[in-house]
Amino acid sequence: MEEYFLVAVSNRENLNLCLDWAMAGFPDTINGVWAYCDIKLGDFVSFLYGAKAYNLYRVVGKEAVRNPQDLPPPWKPIFFKQSGKTCYFPFRLKLELMRVFEEPLTRREFAYIAENLLQRGGYWKTHFQADQTTLQQVSVMGKIGKEETKREHTIPAKLFQPKFSRGRQKVEGTYPFREVIVQSILRQHLLRPEVLRELLNRLGIEEDKEFEVLGEKAFAEGYVDILIKNSRPIGKNMMVAVEVKLGAAGKKDVEQLERYVKELGEECKGGVLLAEKVPKRITLPEGVHLAKYSFSTDLSSSRTFEELLGSIKLEF
Repeated sequence: MEEYFLVAVSNRENLNLCLDWAMAGFPDTINGVWAYCDIKLGDFVSFLYGAKAYNLYRVVGKEAVRNPQDLPPPWKPIFFKQSGKTCYFPFRLKLELMRVFEEPLTRREFAYIAENLLQRGGYWKTHFQADQTTLQQVSVMGKIGKEETKREHTIPAKLFQPKFSRGRQKVEGTYPFREVIVQSILRQHLLRPEVLRELLNRLGIEEDKEFEVLGEKAFAEGYVDILIKNSRPIGKNMMVAVEVKLGAAGKKDVEQLERYVKELGEECKGGVLLAEKVPKRITLPEGVHLAKYSFSTDLSSSRTFEELLGSIKLEF
């Protein structure tokens, strides 16, 4: 199933570059590499700037550029005087224009993403995922995008595959194994029908309906890492809250998930806490479940996102 994301843009100049080049760019940070791995080929994106959504694109290419000192256009490195560090934009998504529009997030069609942003108090992350209902609605907004000659790189680019490691990141292109990366791996793992079906069956959910697996749903006091819900709810919805813990799960994690389950209300059929280590003795409130995830590969060595995704497994 194709997914839909809104990519946050920091200023008008960057927005114009994104629109002119039909390309999204992300910085050389953990949030940047997270966005690059989280958004897949075939997914749809719009740009988010100034409380407005711009255009609808399909992702047709991905590239991570190695040579930071001589990056191809359109983004220029940003130098920060106070820290003495330079921010590069090595992660790029090549896009195909599908529809042209400039619409405020106050439109009811953007209610899912607008609520997320309101609860967060702004958009300080690289990207936000919207649901299938939003994608269907934006797919008829504005007008059909016309094929235009795309601006291409004139500087040869050396590409690389970003890797992740629990050890010290001594090698260029290797990033720390943070919780947002695990969240993305588990979210994509749950997109596999057989994995999602097993999780839902564990919760006693056997309805023959199509579900979607969304990232980071905001609430008044935080946000759940993964939200599973009916992709096309009719009459009623059905949801499952999933929290991801890098390391061992604890009492506070269980209590937090319980609050999210209660806030979602009677349409939430339970919550699942996914952790690397599950305590043997812990009291679980009604509707909250524990599951363990693990990797069959050595995390002290550098691994690509695809290698990690292929080696993860869940134990219920």
